[in-house]
Amino acid sequence: MSSSLVPPHGGVLTPRLAPPHEVKERLEHACRLPKIPLSSREVSDLLMIGMGAFSPLTGFMCRQDYLSSTFDMQLSDGTLWPIPITLTVDEALAKSIKDGQTAALVDGETGETVGTMEVQEKYTYSKRDEVLNVYRTDDEAHPGVAKVFSQGEVCLGGPVTVLSECGYPERFPEYARPHEVRAIFQERGWSTVVAFQTRNPIHRSHEFITKVALEMADGLFIHPIVGRLKEGDIPAEVRMKCYRALLEGYYPKDRVVLKVYPMEMRYAGPREAVLHAIIRQNFGCSHLCVGRDHAGVGSYYGPFDAQKIFDEIPPNKLVIRPIKFENAFWCRVCGSMATAKTCPHSSEQHLSISGTRLREMLSSGEMPPPEFSRPEVVKILMEYYRSLAD
Repeated sequence: MSSSLVPPHGGVLTPRLAPPHEVKERLEHACRLPKIPLSSREVSDLLMIGMGAFSPLTGFMCRQDYLSSTFDMQLSDGTLWPIPITLTVDEALAKSIKDGQTAALVDGETGETVGTMEVQEKYTYSKRDEVLNVYRTDDEAHPGVAKVFSQGEVCLGGPVTVLSECGYPERFPEYARPHEVRAIFQERGWSTVVAFQTRNPIHRSHEFITKVALEMADGLFIHPIVGRLKEGDIPAEVRMKCYRALLEGYYPKDRVVLKVYPMEMRYAGPREAVLHAIIRQNFGCSHLCVGRDHAGVGSYYGPFDAQKIFDEIPPNKLVIRPIKFENAFWCRVCGSMATAKTCPHSSEQHLSISGTRLREMLSSGEMPPPEFSRPEVVKILMEYYRSLAD
């Protein structure tokens, strides 16, 4: 059946999951291979490659793709790609692995064998060049920068085969791969789908943005990240309760799809916004909501840098398009949600609660106003913060 959905990035999905009937035999073979330990971020990147969300990548980057991605935001063949996807090791381990050798990829925290890799190339790289280009800073207080500086000194590049999805399908009923989500969109007859990337609970401002976007498209794809986040972020299981409660009471069920994906945030601001767009194009989305400080952290990026970067991308490089949103808020005078584009009133009339103040309210049992967040969501968050206090 022909599809009216946007094509995958690069033209075709390139999943690297081993067929289920081969996994046992491949795991037995992997026991006899040299082992390469992976960091939590490398495991999440491996899973993204495996499910096809990082298409057209089929493995960790070799040197030319790494350099081109870092400096020019594209692969060596010219395909748009904003962030290097690498596997790094220390020099001693690199010396023990030969070019062309197949190695087992092992979760460095659990010891589980999660895949195999044909090591095509070993190469050194400049961590400082990478962080200055990708993150626009070399400040190790930035969580993404700190991760790069803690990596090994040698990159290993080559195709991978994924043997385990690390329990994500069992932990999250909403876990889904790109080809599965595309099938859902096709079954519903959608051709225009707006994606909403989130790592936080959805409050009224996010609800407003997603519903405005839904007015423009056949469907809405709410796609929270459930890989590891920075300290202080709300755990995925708690956020999922919030999403389910909100969708149950406030969204049309036949026009919204909620699925999750296992990536680990890099907090790379503008470049990560482009990666988020590529991922959603692979899932079949035609548009991505890009709001204030998308994928940012601290004050490393301007509030709308993640929107501006899309204006720098040539039209033929990316099919999915951004929908750019101002910061949304409740205006007491308008008596409704609004943005600076639609509300003429001063900031004193806008309901604003900082993240710190919100956590204080939730921890103490103080109910934030319904204009800020739906009561069903607040109740779940209150229970979570009380559990931390206990």
